[in-house]
Amino acid sequence: MRVFEVMTGEVKTVKPGVSASEARDRMRQQQIHHLVVTDGADPVGILSDRDLGGARMSRATATIAVSELMTRPVVTVPATTLVTKAANLMRGRSIGSLVVTSDKGRVVGIVTVSDLLDLIGRGAGRQPSRQARPPLSRQAWKQPRIRKVQRQRLHA
Repeated sequence: MRVFEVMTGEVKTVKPGVSASEARDRMRQQQIHHLVVTDGADPVGILSDRDLGGARMSRATATIAVSELMTRPVVTVPATTLVTKAANLMRGRSIGSLVVTSDKGRVVGIVTVSDLLDLIGRGAGRQPSRQARPPLSRQAWKQPRIRKVQRQRLHA
């Protein structure tokens, strides 16, 4: 499975000069936890609700510009990246999201830990039920490796 299959395509962005309180208000209104910080069309950082101090943002933090609180450099992955590779990258760097880019480097989405947990919750990676699996062909049973195992059992 590829990242583009699980990512959120509607990326919410913020400019570096926006105040932390305005960014927090946007996150609350849109019920999200990450904003991609962009300078023009280029991602320059990412801002999470944790960067803002969580639910309780201090008054001092409220007036600070997003550019001072954001995490940089932003970690990006191509849309065709395998989900397992993206998950390992997030785990290895202890980050909660990755910005997804097109082949031309344009931001096309964001994938978060929540997206990956939703994927697991839906049961991705499970074996399909017996009825949904295609029947094995006779050729599969005639492979040399299988015959060798059968011979070993007969002589044991």
